Amino acid sequence: MPTQWDPDTPIYIQLYQQVLSRILDGYIIEGEALPSVRKVAAEYQLNPITISKAYQMLQDENIVEKQRGKGLFVNHGVQDIILNRERESFLTSQWPKIVEQINRLKLSTDDLLQPIEEAK
Repeated sequence: MPTQWDPDTPIYIQLYQQVLSRILDGYIIEGEALPSVRKVAAEYQLNPITISKAYQMLQDENIVEKQRGKGLFVNHGVQDIILNRERESFLTSQWPKIVEQINRLKLSTDDLLQPIEEAK
């Protein structure tokens, strides 16, 4: 998780987004426990209430579930749910702006695919 926080976004939202990203990228796997509130608070020098708010958002969306006496665990099948949600968000929010910029700059398909081909 970052040690630099975006001052324009509440930290609990950034923590929530970080957990989602880590699940999506496979750093946190389904069935795995999240670090405890106390551990995260100590490691990043944050108020435990901040971490609790982020974790509560994850519980509210059924991304994680609380196991009494054990902690919070990532639910099975949520990686696909997060992936589909992120794809939908990208295609409806970010992609139209990107397409507009591509058209404005008169970029061709070859211009766009060249960096991908060079990276291979």
